[in-house]
Amino acid sequence: MKSSLLLTLGLIFIGSLFTSCYKQKETVAVIKVVDANNQPVGNARVIVYGTGALGSIVVNDTMFTNTTGEAMFNMDYIYKPGQAGVAVLDIEVSKSGVASQGIIKVEQENTTREIVRL
Repeated sequence: MKSSLLLTLGLIFIGSLFTSCYKQKETVAVIKVVDANNQPVGNARVIVYGTGALGSIVVNDTMFTNTTGEAMFNMDYIYKPGQAGVAVLDIEVSKSGVASQGIIKVEQENTTREIVRL
């Protein structure tokens, strides 16, 4: 009786080790803003937004590009493990009165990149 109880507890312990080892990778969207000469545009405002099936706003984030022209958005807060796909988001970019638009399909547990020409 004692040995079967110890065996059962041991199996439960080992099973919990295997299920807790999975580390979710980050889900990231990187928007690179370039000018007409494909040069990076720093300090451009980048807005990503999307709506759900019922029309409610799911994502609405704003960042400014760094010196390499990139704005990085961490989307872990909208991705749930096991979910198929994450989001298709609209992109709005602006700087000094010039604006442009784009779209990005964010993939789960990956870094998805999109280039927008300003």
